Amino acid sequence: MSLRTDLPEIGNIARNAPKALAFDVPATVTSRYAETPLAAQDDDGGDNEIRILGDIGFDPWSGGGITAASVEDQLEHAGDSDVTVLMNSPGGDLFEGIAIYNLLRLHSGKVTVKVLGLAASAASVIAMAGDVVEMGAGSFIMIHNAWVCACGNRNDFRAIAEYLEPFDAALRDVYAARTGLPDSELDEMLNRETFLDAKTAIDKGFADGKTSDTAPEPGNVLGNQIKAKRAIDAALASQGMPRSERRRLMSEMSSGKHDAAASAAGTPSAAGTATHDAGELAAELRRGLSILTK
Repeated sequence: MSLRTDLPEIGNIARNAPKALAFDVPATVTSRYAETPLAAQDDDGGDNEIRILGDIGFDPWSGGGITAASVEDQLEHAGDSDVTVLMNSPGGDLFEGIAIYNLLRLHSGKVTVKVLGLAASAASVIAMAGDVVEMGAGSFIMIHNAWVCACGNRNDFRAIAEYLEPFDAALRDVYAARTGLPDSELDEMLNRETFLDAKTAIDKGFADGKTSDTAPEPGNVLGNQIKAKRAIDAALASQGMPRSERRRLMSEMSSGKHDAAASAAGTPSAAGTATHDAGELAAELRRGLSILTK
């Protein structure tokens, strides 16, 4: 019997979200992901190979991203056949991640997940849906409590804390079903944001073994630009700029549409509510990226 038959479904727990809340990826994860290899741009993989190589949801570096709809299309194409899921992702949209997890959990064929670089946050949940989970050399799985950006008064923050509790409990149940670890140990790991290397992930039951597969460098201009944008996004995240603002800035810079007066003044028009330091950094990064994308 497939292990996936014992994995819990993650139902609709996304009701009545506070207006001040937006799911995000911690800066520590963004920075680590910026340093991991990209997949080869000219290799589409096999018919039954699903590539989760980038942000879950919209990807500001490439303009694409991995969504439940795209994964569903690939699973339909595979039919009842076995599939291999290649992963290198910092996570992203939690709701897309939950949907992809449920799609893989319900697939009739065998699901083999290979973590080539990083499976963090929402991506780590997706990885748990495999019948077999393999870790590549130097790869990591990262688990943590739901991480958000929020604003408001003390009542707003109380409401947000209460709203997040069922998410953390549901994700802990998935890890528990996979690993057999007690809730108390998983709660401690989630609370402190835990990175698991291949050996630790296998020892604790998050993975089953190692794979020799790796994510090769693309060796082309497009890949280099995406990698540069990753580094820029990581730098902005470390300065406290919310993900929504980083996405808007990336989109603006990639399209070349930004306010000339603001650029001349060194003030990014897309800085929005970001901190003053992040705004100054964004202005410098904007100028560098405008050269890169021409």
